[in-house]
Amino acid sequence: MLLPAKAEVARQLRRYRAWERVMLASPADRAVRATFEDSGYTLCVLMGKRCAREAADAAERYLRSTLGAYLQEQDERPRTPAVGRRGPPKAHRRSRAEA
Repeated sequence: MLLPAKAEVARQLRRYRAWERVMLASPADRAVRATFEDSGYTLCVLMGKRCAREAADAAERYLRSTLGAYLQEQDERPRTPAVGRRGPPKAHRRSRAEA
């Protein structure tokens, strides 16, 4: 597993938190919201998470811990099982020969 440099994680986490504060101060500003969401996406990619909040939490844990401790913590975390296909079952399709 490749991990980003701690300096880059710290920089992106500061950027995310700063835009979070600005967005909370003016939630109707679309430009601010877009920039906040971009910073969250960058943090998600950097930390390998699907949710910005999870990525921010992971970044904080990563910055607090040593590399070995962080990797061990990631290995010990419960994994969610892969979800199969969702939705109604496919309808039986008859071929022209059956009709």
